[in-house]
Amino acid sequence: MPTQPKLTRFNQNVLSKYQIYNSIFMTLPFDDVTKTGALLPLFHETCQKGFANQDNPTAIVESFFKKYQARRSPESQINLLFRFIQYIERQVVLFDAIEDAAFPIVNNMDGIGTLRSLKETVSAENKLEVLQKYLEEFKVRIVLTAHPTQFYPGSVLGIITDLTEAIRENDLLRINDLLAQLGKTPFFKHEKPSPFDEAVSLIWYLENVFYKSFGSIYDYIQQNIFDGKQIENNVINIGFWPGGDRDGNPFVTPEITLKVAGRLRLSIIKNYYRNVRQLKRKLTFQGVEERMSVLERELYKIITNEPTDFTLDFFVSELKAVKEVIIANHNSLYENELNSLINKTHLFGFHFANLDIRQDSRKHAQFFNDIVNALIESGSDIFPKNYHDLSESEQIKILSKVEGSIDLALIKDDETLMALETIKAIKTIQETNGEQAANRYIISNNQTTLHVMQLFAMLKLVAFQEELTVDIGPLFETITDLENAPKVMEELYTNPEYAAHLKSRGNNQTIMLGFSDGTKDGGYLMANWAIYQAKENLTKVSREHGIKVVFFDGRGGPPARGGGKTHNFYASLGPTIEDKEVQLTIQGQTISSNFGTLESSQYNLEQLISSGVNNSLSDTDLKMHPDNRDVMSDLSKRSYEAYVKFKSHPKFISYIEHMSTLKYYAKTNIGSRPSKRGKAEGLVFEDLRAIPFVGSWSQLKQNVPGFFGVGTALKHYEDANEFEKVQHLFKTSSFFKTLIENSMMSLSKSFFDLTRYMANDKEYGEFWNVIYEEYETSKRLILKLTGYKELMQEEPSGKASIAVRESIVLPLLTIQQYALKKIQELEKAEVRDEEQIKIFEKMVTRSLFGNINASRNSA
Repeated sequence: MPTQPKLTRFNQNVLSKYQIYNSIFMTLPFDDVTKTGALLPLFHETCQKGFANQDNPTAIVESFFKKYQARRSPESQINLLFRFIQYIERQVVLFDAIEDAAFPIVNNMDGIGTLRSLKETVSAENKLEVLQKYLEEFKVRIVLTAHPTQFYPGSVLGIITDLTEAIRENDLLRINDLLAQLGKTPFFKHEKPSPFDEAVSLIWYLENVFYKSFGSIYDYIQQNIFDGKQIENNVINIGFWPGGDRDGNPFVTPEITLKVAGRLRLSIIKNYYRNVRQLKRKLTFQGVEERMSVLERELYKIITNEPTDFTLDFFVSELKAVKEVIIANHNSLYENELNSLINKTHLFGFHFANLDIRQDSRKHAQFFNDIVNALIESGSDIFPKNYHDLSESEQIKILSKVEGSIDLALIKDDETLMALETIKAIKTIQETNGEQAANRYIISNNQTTLHVMQLFAMLKLVAFQEELTVDIGPLFETITDLENAPKVMEELYTNPEYAAHLKSRGNNQTIMLGFSDGTKDGGYLMANWAIYQAKENLTKVSREHGIKVVFFDGRGGPPARGGGKTHNFYASLGPTIEDKEVQLTIQGQTISSNFGTLESSQYNLEQLISSGVNNSLSDTDLKMHPDNRDVMSDLSKRSYEAYVKFKSHPKFISYIEHMSTLKYYAKTNIGSRPSKRGKAEGLVFEDLRAIPFVGSWSQLKQNVPGFFGVGTALKHYEDANEFEKVQHLFKTSSFFKTLIENSMMSLSKSFFDLTRYMANDKEYGEFWNVIYEEYETSKRLILKLTGYKELMQEEPSGKASIAVRESIVLPLLTIQQYALKKIQELEKAEVRDEEQIKIFEKMVTRSLFGNINASRNSA
């Protein structure tokens, strides 16, 4: 029987099941659920018809109550709106679980981009040796961050997991019980999580998903591509930011960093312990049974915190010795299972994930100056007394050759002391969990060579006097910093002491590039093009100096923050960009949606591996043609100019502050970080974090950062009768095609009817129309560019998924806008009703949950 089209598989296995199980949910024997379930479809229909008639959200809500619930008191009306919010939150969970359960059916697990497909392709083309050689060096690292874009508490994540399993097995009784449990389980977090809480919730994915999916992928590569031979390269690994990312988060202390590293070690030991226990029941042969018992006892000692000299090296050597015995004496029984455990020790060591430390360069400068001042005052000769008066180049020269150590008792400032204690914590973690456990320090907002060398000196003075076993990764974020990045790296590569440090680290240099802040700063096209060019220039300067540059991409979930179809992005890069490693941040609901189940995790990891491999093995010339480069540069420049003009509009800051949900992000208690960097009372654009910035546009269903400027840039070519130039670019450049396809996703998730009422607002009407006109222009010209009749025409199942999710949350969005409008009215009243304002503020905050979770990559 032939495989049905992907859209048909989606409709049969996702949409139909959602309609069936949602009807079960609506008839649960709870009064609140039943009544809400009966009224919500009527409210949903009222919203659809209302927006079709261009009614505003307030009129829609009021007309619903007038038509269907005329006898309700104002207080009862508000209670019903809150029940609608609670109900829709659970509908989103149900849809998530159904989509997760259907993942291996809707997606072809052996199709294009999977390892099986890759293996068959290279075998047919006699390129297996080329693939082997490539995989001996190539790596993919996904770095889990605690950035706040996930609203599900642990209890709800557990229900999603159980519900997914029950749906997959069509277990109606269990589904009924879980839906009832879902109806009774609270979603709202009353307190902000600590950074340790964030780490624990993400470690759940390490223990329950990545441990197995990473192992399966590595086993497949070893058995089917390397014919069972051991490979030194681990190919895939995990980075981890919760507990190490101090940038803008004062709650990440050295104690938290050590505690998280300890939890990571304990978690991987527990996983090994479970595996060893399972194997021990099978390896009941002479010469191996007792050895497995010893391993079980020693691992248990670590778990129960008993004294033991047990090391990773001993653990691995014993497993390999057992493997030799069963091959020699016991017919290789259970060899594959034993080998799979050995592979996992290769992937995860005793550290599980690589814990990164991150801090802002401006903070480092503050800490470093405190160190210099303290040492000079103490009479130390490490720094000359006139250090602060020296030129930048003279300071760099001193920092390069710095020797000695600092007594932390000299430091009086608490914040500086915490930063330096964090450096000591890195050393401690390396000693207990292995060097890989914590060996990278990222400098946010890196602008100069001095920023790198200040950290270089601090690391040596505080904890690494003998050997610096930490990689320093500058993060370039703004458009200006991206342009200056090659000059900064050239200065570092030609610095003899820094070059010697790189040589001791295998001549590898990690450079992080910030898609999120780049887009916030320069708009969608310019940010992506600036990063592309920066990667080309950084590759060139690195290759000239014999350095292998590793690009680490700071990506968010949506296209506006570097997300969307990321594997397409990596597959589109040409030979002018170093691609031996793919590293990217994964956060929030992108973790649960792309990597939350064994199937989705394995599928998306394989797509990332294949995208990097295909880029190198493909005979297609991905190098951008000079004519295309000129057009791409011109489009980016025009898009940038349009975006900068938009940003400088006198109503820009005021609009996003007063007409969006921006200020409510801090009240959601989903992340441990403050929602902005600075301490200024008013809203300062530079202090805005990318997540609430992009997320607020998403809540408005305007998605400005994902398209603004694209339409204006394309319109120039239409007006000049040169549209065929951008059409040629789209047809011949995989890079540009990927950008446009991702922008289409942002446009698809926009719904301007929701905020059309703003067009008549005295203060913001003209500004709203600026956004709407750019949306209309971008949509029209992207359709003309692609030749599509509708957005996302080539991704019908993805489009269908978005359509269902947007339909589910339509009432939620309506309620949110209604509440925002009520707040504005109440704040303008002669006598402020603070109690009413609080109620509607709570309504806005609660409606954030379902909206963001439904989008899965909204912030």
